[in-house]
Amino acid sequence: MAEPLIKTKRPPQYRTGLTDTGVKKAADKSARTRAREFALQGLYQHLVGQNPPDSIDAFTRDLVGFHKADSAHFDALLHGCIESETTLDAAIIPLLDRKMAEISPVEHAILWIGAYEFTHCVDVPYRVVINECIELAKAFGGTDGHKYVNGVLHKMAPSLRAREVAADQSRQA
Repeated sequence: MAEPLIKTKRPPQYRTGLTDTGVKKAADKSARTRAREFALQGLYQHLVGQNPPDSIDAFTRDLVGFHKADSAHFDALLHGCIESETTLDAAIIPLLDRKMAEISPVEHAILWIGAYEFTHCVDVPYRVVINECIELAKAFGGTDGHKYVNGVLHKMAPSLRAREVAADQSRQA
């Protein structure tokens, strides 16, 4: 007869900033990061369900945690992306290696967010835009979706933020 396995209890952690497994805790998300997450969810509803922007907005504002998001940035992203979807797609499509219909709606929405922020949110550095979109793709997208998003946005940045990219490249040289 096999003996029952007895799980030993993990010793308590005395260091702050760690979980009970000893892994470092993720820093609290910024209000803008949360706004991007909620905007992504809303844009997904728009792309997949063809829901009207006002009902998406009302639904999203009732979600748990929305009060921690930057509502002005959320409004700009959600409504701005939906209003300029044709323009955003026109900036994205030439950079793709496949048809837009083959891109998942999550990655499509993330690319909209990136293109919109490159164009309309010049207070956000282009590297931050790319990084935030990569993090969205890691959290919500497919297995390697973040790599695809990264590649497309890195190709897009020089055309939409030419001065900033050039200044960044000259600093690195």
